[in-house]
Amino acid sequence: MNVQEIKKDAASRMRKSIEAFQQELARLRTGRASTGLLEHITVEYYGSEVPLNQVANISVEDARTLTVVPWDRNMVPVVEKAIATSDLGLNPATAGNVIRVPLPPLTEERRRELIRVVRQEAENARVAVRNVRRDAIGHLKQLLKEKEISEDEERRAQEEIQKLTDRHIGEIDAILERKEAELLEV
Repeated sequence: MNVQEIKKDAASRMRKSIEAFQQELARLRTGRASTGLLEHITVEYYGSEVPLNQVANISVEDARTLTVVPWDRNMVPVVEKAIATSDLGLNPATAGNVIRVPLPPLTEERRRELIRVVRQEAENARVAVRNVRRDAIGHLKQLLKEKEISEDEERRAQEEIQKLTDRHIGEIDAILERKEAELLEV
């Protein structure tokens, strides 16, 4: 592994940490309707557990309502039950083969709890990015030890990896700030 490959690998892994963080945030229920909210729910479909978005069309009707339309009419009660028994505390209402999922407004206590969760997720993402930095620097030190690169090259590469780390942590902080603002808006 050379210096360029180490930097490229570090950048790729840091990017994946941020994507994982964003996926976690998409699952959190804010006051605003988002299709990502229901994506982790699974339903039984012909004997196997499948994600909800593989058996139904999920869309945002308005700011506080999601609409779920199962492709198979027989799946309506199964999908409705899966949403109702999920950890989201939602009460779906069915009209024909359309399931409407109204999102109740968040209480002040629930908002604060969600902000704590969001901050914890952000810290986990920062730690993941820092771990990538640590691994990359470890690889650089190994190259230096094996005399494949000079001390100057190693120091320059370390500085570039640190800049990469700072940029990704800044991006995590920006995402966190946006999510907190979204949670606090009434």
